[in-house]
Amino acid sequence: MSRTPLLAGAALSVMLVGCPGPPPPSQFPNAADALGRMKATYACANGVQGEGKIDHVGKQGRVRGDVLMFAINPARVRVDVLSSFGAMIYSLTSNGTDFKMLDTQNKQFLYGPAKACNLARMTQVPLPGHVLVSLLRGEAPLLVHQDEAMSIGWDDGHYAIEIPSTHEAKQTVHLQVYGEDWMKPWAQQRVRVTHVEVVQRNFTHYIADLSDHEKAKTAPPRVDPDGLDPDIPPSGGPCDAE
Repeated sequence: MSRTPLLAGAALSVMLVGCPGPPPPSQFPNAADALGRMKATYACANGVQGEGKIDHVGKQGRVRGDVLMFAINPARVRVDVLSSFGAMIYSLTSNGTDFKMLDTQNKQFLYGPAKACNLARMTQVPLPGHVLVSLLRGEAPLLVHQDEAMSIGWDDGHYAIEIPSTHEAKQTVHLQVYGEDWMKPWAQQRVRVTHVEVVQRNFTHYIADLSDHEKAKTAPPRVDPDGLDPDIPPSGGPCDAE
């Protein structure tokens, strides 16, 4: 049996993978229109609730367990870290003005203004509350800018937007068009954020890479297990943003 066709097919696959993908037939006219579609895509997502796993080794030792997270516009955050046995390790809350954090490992209760340095006690990255909430919702928080100063280009499967701001700051945002919207007019395309970077005077404030996007459904009503209080419906209408 000849293996030549298989080898040729493998070589062709490698060549195809290495080629940059073309942009959609209907492209965004400018950066402002692209960012407008980003905002429209995530407009229905007022907040996000999620859970995950953490295994972090830092100066204060190792933290391993489950993470429960709530983030609501514009800057309300709650993050709980539980041990594998369900015991509380950390609990952080911030309403955009006040910061509170319970650290049971070190038997501390911290409170103060909701500044980036305080939120970093949990997140390990000094991000303002509104930036953290936007990223957790999947949207890029934008620097102050002038629309006409922004630029946009297509770069191997995504739009790359450059946003000059004040005080020599610059932001880069990558947007990827939904596959099912590829053939739609640009004004109907939904986009997902895959990369956000903010640099000021050659100092990188943060880099956020977002991947493994999945659609999230609107939360169901909260039900009183004892049946005494009425159900609490979710705020806003139906939403299936990623």
